[in-house]
Amino acid sequence: MIRNPIIPGFNPDPSICRVGDDYYIATSTFEWFPGVQIHHSRDLANWRLISRPLVRAAQLDMRGDPDSCGVWAPDISHDGTRFWLTYTDVKRYGRTTVGGASGASLRDFHNYLVACDTVDGDWSDPVHLNSSGFDPALFHDKDGRKYVVNQLWDHRPERDRFAGIVLQEYSPEEQRLVGERTNIFAGTPLGLTEAPHLYKRNGWYYLIVAEGGTGWNHAVTMARSRDLRGPYELHPDTYILSSRTPDAPLQRAGHADLIETPDGQTFMAYLCGRPLPNRGRCVLGRETAIQPMRWGEDDWLYTEDGSDMPVLEAPALDVTPSPSRETEGRDDFDGAELPLDLQWLRTPEPHRIFSLTARPGHLRLFGRETIGSLFTQALVARRQQDFCYSASCAMDFAPEHFQQAAGLVAYYNSAKFHYLHVSHDDEVGRHIRVMSTLPDLAAGRRLHRIDRDPRGPHRAARGSRL
Repeated sequence: MIRNPIIPGFNPDPSICRVGDDYYIATSTFEWFPGVQIHHSRDLANWRLISRPLVRAAQLDMRGDPDSCGVWAPDISHDGTRFWLTYTDVKRYGRTTVGGASGASLRDFHNYLVACDTVDGDWSDPVHLNSSGFDPALFHDKDGRKYVVNQLWDHRPERDRFAGIVLQEYSPEEQRLVGERTNIFAGTPLGLTEAPHLYKRNGWYYLIVAEGGTGWNHAVTMARSRDLRGPYELHPDTYILSSRTPDAPLQRAGHADLIETPDGQTFMAYLCGRPLPNRGRCVLGRETAIQPMRWGEDDWLYTEDGSDMPVLEAPALDVTPSPSRETEGRDDFDGAELPLDLQWLRTPEPHRIFSLTARPGHLRLFGRETIGSLFTQALVARRQQDFCYSASCAMDFAPEHFQQAAGLVAYYNSAKFHYLHVSHDDEVGRHIRVMSTLPDLAAGRRLHRIDRDPRGPHRAARGSRL
């Protein structure tokens, strides 16, 4: 069975493609490096992380990118010869305006395209497409021509910031956009129109977009046209997927992409969130789900039961099952590279923040900037993928003063984390401390000191407790 979410824990904005019997999903990574996660499956139920394509400074440098900026909404596709990947690097996305409530909203989005013959190979240096908005996607038309669609951002005062979906042809030979830019879809009254994807079927061009924002009003909107550049007519239901009821186990459903199996079944991959009961918070972030869809006699797409709602379970493909996700792991850092599950923040220069060779069998971190830095900090982390988990590490660290610290952190962003760390001060010497933060607030509370014991290594003082 397919049990949603299929890719749990901070894997939003899924884009899906099929090559033969293999399926690939790319998800956003925001300020985490390397950029973009690509997962693989053959049964659509079990997915494994196999690649992060943006590994070089020429492809991605996010130093200084604010929280929740960086890589947005990658789009993965295959044209029969090679893989293509588009993505946005967001440099500024503040909630404030310039000039007051009616002023300009200045934000910076840069859209790029890379390509590779194999999904886990060495992806090309990027081609800059435009900086007109975000969420670019590449459409391969049946005549061999290629087009880019993306959300259009309007920074001007008194304008709808989400100004529609624009389309422009891409020339692989010239490696640039060519021809006229056309706004093909203005969106619906739900607003916040983004995440476009184009398809062609039975002589129709189909456009799906995300609307309503990435919170509780998120929805998948569909429109179609006989002409690529429109006009596009809305689906009779307008929204073909959304979490309409507050008690639905999968909330925030939206930002979708479609795939067709070799036998003609259509599936929709989309993002979702699982809020804690009575809390309204999705502590695992936005996750990826998938479910079968059906084409009606009217050539419109519907959920199988017609409810337009996400489902928790659906039959998997009748193929040999793919390996299931491992829920336990141990890293001894005895390889030449970090395990694929681990990432770091922003910098394309990992040699400046850690080493696997300076002390073989260990991950050595080099102290850099504070844990709230937007540039260079020595933090290596993996996603939380389950609501209940335990984590531990063995650490060799002897700080000499209060400005040196190292430990374990549960990290949401630079303003939301719980940091259990070892440090030093003149009064108590080497000790363990917890730093917990709220937005714009950091507070530390010393928990207990670590005494030197002549019989062995450092140990916690007797009687101390959390």
